[in-house]
Amino acid sequence: MELLRVENLSKSFGAITVADKVNLAIAEGDALGIIGPNGAGKTSLFNLISGTVAADSGRIVLLGKDVTGLSMEKRCRAGLGRTFQIPQPFAGMTAFENCLVAATAGAKKTERHSYEHCAEVLRGMHLLAKANVLAGSLTLLERKALEMARALCSEPRVLLLDEIAGGLTPAEASELVETIRNVHRQGVAIVWIEHVVHALMAVVNRLVVVNFGAKVMEGDPAEVMESAEVKRIYMGMEAV
Repeated sequence: MELLRVENLSKSFGAITVADKVNLAIAEGDALGIIGPNGAGKTSLFNLISGTVAADSGRIVLLGKDVTGLSMEKRCRAGLGRTFQIPQPFAGMTAFENCLVAATAGAKKTERHSYEHCAEVLRGMHLLAKANVLAGSLTLLERKALEMARALCSEPRVLLLDEIAGGLTPAEASELVETIRNVHRQGVAIVWIEHVVHALMAVVNRLVVVNFGAKVMEGDPAEVMESAEVKRIYMGMEAV
């Protein structure tokens, strides 16, 4: 079943094009990775899909419904979750309270009926022991896990992960990879932007390369990474 379709999505800010007729399709069971150099338009693409920025043209279909004109909040309630590069928890609230806000606002559950779900999500993120700790006092790894937990508490069918492994140690990144694998195994489709390529490759089953706002390649992750074009535009290596 197709969960998300992006059709000819375009956006420019003056002379700068951040999305150039991008097409993507995400089905149940997908784990799609997106790579590209800095400034290639990866986060801008997520902003367009999630509704934080309006597209100039194109269409976004989520679970068979055209959500192109809907707000970020309505897209969330329709089944789209998203994390940000820099975790943005409600610092003065506990980890549990952060999740509770997401569950009641995103999943449209009452507070009382959200308690168990929030606890289960925190357990899956290895954060249950920190449930009553203020989010502002968590470590970077814990804040990134909480960013995922909040998104998952809204019960998304598709989860957008924006450079969630950035800034972590190799051991922390490995722990995060296993957490993302578990989320994917539970039936959530993953779309993941990441510069920590070895972490990305451990999870995704398809890889997309973007450059100057355009999709330039899509396919098997290993084959894409071996492409001379990818080495040229992403790694700065000339084909020989």
